[in-house]
Amino acid sequence: MPKIILSKIPTKAPKTADKKNYEKKTDDLVKKIGELSEKLYAERKSSILIVLQGMDASGKDGVAKRVFRDCPPLVVDAYAFKRPTEEEFAHDFLWRVHHQTPAKGHIKLFIRSHYEDILIQRVHSWIDDKKAAQRLDAINQFEKMLVENNETTIIKFYLHLSHDRQIEKLEERKSDPTKQWKHNDADWEETKLWDKYMRYYEAAINGSEQPWVIVPSDQRWYRNYFVAQKVYDVLNKLKPEYPALLNGGKTKS
Repeated sequence: MPKIILSKIPTKAPKTADKKNYEKKTDDLVKKIGELSEKLYAERKSSILIVLQGMDASGKDGVAKRVFRDCPPLVVDAYAFKRPTEEEFAHDFLWRVHHQTPAKGHIKLFIRSHYEDILIQRVHSWIDDKKAAQRLDAINQFEKMLVENNETTIIKFYLHLSHDRQIEKLEERKSDPTKQWKHNDADWEETKLWDKYMRYYEAAINGSEQPWVIVPSDQRWYRNYFVAQKVYDVLNKLKPEYPALLNGGKTKS
């Protein structure tokens, strides 16, 4: 597989893309995702883990809200990974991740993820290259185990935002009263480290055995469509069905 170089991948929709047309496509996909997710829950044969990873203001929460809007509440659950607690620090770095993975029949969204432990920790030199390589190997083995032993499909999205667009969105958090609750002074310090983040994101993406989907994210309408299309494709390929009754009134297992 060719090496991914983020600077060579567009962050915007194709110039010919029509916003209204893609918003309509997204609505249709979201409805289908909702219908298929209910079948996934009823069937209870497999699960889906969705990783939403990206720089601050890339739209992780927005994707979760828009794409999974029509899914039954019992099917979809989201977990946002933040700074580890003291108890979590006292265990291996994947300890806090495993019990958040989805049971069969469920879709779990990771808002940020276990990859933070080889991203922010490398950017700030809290771990060295050797430790990062060890952790990436552990992540690959962890994801392989989920796929092989729990029939979990993993979809990892990198929300590919340009630096200029990130600055615009961070500024919105200061000026827009509806977004001021998102403002964090630390985000402005982190954006100064953009080049280092890009370097270590590329290392994580290219070193992963389970592939990443690079999502152009400068325009939310195209970003949401792009993610919705991929999620629908995966669900449609799984072909979940409502269990049928057998003789005696029991459902198929």
